[in-house]
Amino acid sequence: MDTGEFLTRGTIWFSIVGYVAGSIIFAFCSSPRGRTQWESGARVLWTVACASLIVHFISAFQFYHGWSHATAYVDTARQTEEVFGLNWGGGLFVNYALLIAWMVDIAWWWRSGLDSYRKRPWLLIAAWHGVLIFIIFNATVVFGDGIVRWLGLGICVLLTLSWLRIVGALGSGSRGAQCL
Repeated sequence: MDTGEFLTRGTIWFSIVGYVAGSIIFAFCSSPRGRTQWESGARVLWTVACASLIVHFISAFQFYHGWSHATAYVDTARQTEEVFGLNWGGGLFVNYALLIAWMVDIAWWWRSGLDSYRKRPWLLIAAWHGVLIFIIFNATVVFGDGIVRWLGLGICVLLTLSWLRIVGALGSGSRGAQCL
């Protein structure tokens, strides 16, 4: 594995692991009295995960696409055709939108404070993190193979269970899950 491949693959896995760790902390945070410390940790992990996704984009464009959007589009279309039989590179725009939305989400969380994140409408929280899980599922299970596919499936199951716990607590009127 050369440096470019190592950086591109390593940064996306670092991003996924950071998001998963932050989600688990967020789902199983301590009681409301000690929640701030735990949620601060989740916020830092998600911030680092998002920054790692930015580095992943930079690495992919540097080492695989020659800083060409057109080349990235064609490569995305090729991969989509291999999996679905559809020559479509629009998934690249989905990735752009994901990165922008994640940066906005994190900036909003840092600006508005820790407690405000749980006070957002639970449907918004569920939809946003559902999209993240969907993207991870596609990247690892649908487009991955071998061990990556199995790791991705396990990660997606873990994330789904964590977010069901969070959304269940928020949807029931509680402002967060209690630790077991």
